[in-house]
Amino acid sequence: MTSTDLDALVVGAGVSGLTTAICLAEAGLRVQIWAAESPERTTSYAAGAMWGPYLVEPVGRVRVWSAQTLDILRQLATDTVTGVRLVSGIEASRKPVEPPEWGNELDGFRMCEPDELPDGFATGWRYTAPLVDMPVYLGYLRERLRKAGGEIAIRRVDSLDETVDVAPVVVNCTGIGAHDLVPDPDLAPIRGQLVVVDNPGITEFFSEDTGLSPDLLHFYPQGETLVLGGTAQPDAWNPRPDPEIAAAIVARCAEIEPRLRRARVIEHRVGLRPTRPYVRVEERRIDGTKVIHNYGHGGAGVTLSWGCALEIASSLVRVSG
Repeated sequence: MTSTDLDALVVGAGVSGLTTAICLAEAGLRVQIWAAESPERTTSYAAGAMWGPYLVEPVGRVRVWSAQTLDILRQLATDTVTGVRLVSGIEASRKPVEPPEWGNELDGFRMCEPDELPDGFATGWRYTAPLVDMPVYLGYLRERLRKAGGEIAIRRVDSLDETVDVAPVVVNCTGIGAHDLVPDPDLAPIRGQLVVVDNPGITEFFSEDTGLSPDLLHFYPQGETLVLGGTAQPDAWNPRPDPEIAAAIVARCAEIEPRLRRARVIEHRVGLRPTRPYVRVEERRIDGTKVIHNYGHGGAGVTLSWGCALEIASSLVRVSG
């Protein structure tokens, strides 16, 4: 496929870029992705990743996007090749707090009894939600895009001006890269670090509601492995794992689940969550080319991915049709 054959060019190959390209390609458009790196080297690869619209605005649009994504992830969980599963577990807080307003959307949501909570916790709720094994999921998305006729080209884009003559529509899904590419000074990273260990037999997730603390606590079972988290360090750009932070993550998780003290570490992951006051899904024009921005999802990239992509695809197909 040459650039002159394209109906749409998507810039970025993380979960937002792949999902957007899939929705466009499956709607009948000729699509190509340009990305500086493969999906396996994006922030999306480092994600936890459990459905949950945490700390993202605007609330009205986020409700729609996250509900649409939840429906699709539930469908994908019926097929083991996708890397999506429905997993039960507990989110808890060390102080009395209200449960999240989106809790009623999840299967089996209920408040926990005191004896269900770890020592030191005051409040908690149990539910079942989609949990995504990101390395597997990104591979599934990549193959689904290929089957729909889409392609990925490894090509760095330093300015959106480079894209305006390539296709009549350009969708910017560059995540934290949009800070310099657009440029967008409102976009900043929130650094996340995770530790992947051998799973000692844990089948349910646990997550602490830590509010705005940069030190997170959660563990997500992914079959034979367990993903431990994490951090939420604002305006931190370092993409390399920090051994001291990794040790602190394991120690926090082991307070809840002592078996983790001896779990073998398999991998360290770091990602820069692209965060801004509001998720940016909006259209602009550059020299007559329609440029649609789709970035700024913070730590809810997976949670909002299908909803944002479907909104973009439906607007383009409606116009072109």
